[in-house]
Amino acid sequence: MIDLSQQEPFAAGYNRFCYIHPEDPRRCLKILNPENIERRFARQRWYKKMLGKSRINDNLQEQIAYDQPAVIHGGEKVWSHLPRFYGQAPTTRGPANSSELITNSNGAPGITLESYLKRHGVNGCIRTAIDDFCRWLRETGILTRNLLPHNLVVVTREDHLKLYLVDGLGAPGIPARLAALPAYRQRYIERKIRRFWKRVEWEANGRQGAWEAAEKI
Repeated sequence: MIDLSQQEPFAAGYNRFCYIHPEDPRRCLKILNPENIERRFARQRWYKKMLGKSRINDNLQEQIAYDQPAVIHGGEKVWSHLPRFYGQAPTTRGPANSSELITNSNGAPGITLESYLKRHGVNGCIRTAIDDFCRWLRETGILTRNLLPHNLVVVTREDHLKLYLVDGLGAPGIPARLAALPAYRQRYIERKIRRFWKRVEWEANGRQGAWEAAEKI
């Protein structure tokens, strides 16, 4: 049992809290916010509630996402932009997903792409990093949900910026048989990349107007 009673999360999203592993600072522990799970489930339509709470359990969905063939059979290249995953670990705050903590060369945790864009906009350095990340998606065939800037972390490695996908891995709505088809998978990835660039520009421009309108341009 990992004792987190004396720790505060170093990052928090709507659905999960992130802690640094007290016995291994190279690892991140992601723990569900149970109150948000209940609120999300309560908002579901009746027919979706019949599917149970597992579909909105981000830790479980992440475990499933890491089991996709492109991750399992992708070799070392997979970890160029994705944290290594170490499975589930028991903690005093509940079960956690244990994964690699993404840090800068100096050991400090990276910031989200969302935070970076607010501070610097789409400069040449981050554009190169995004291009590199998108090239990796195409080459590995890894499936993701919509690519959102708050789900990617920016770090400095060897004097250049690099992106890591720390949340939003997997495509639970895509049947396995379709995901296995190379042509379908590549079309799916290209759609995600095009949408991602629109989101990046929208965030960098101060979120002017509604996102629903911006993504249709």
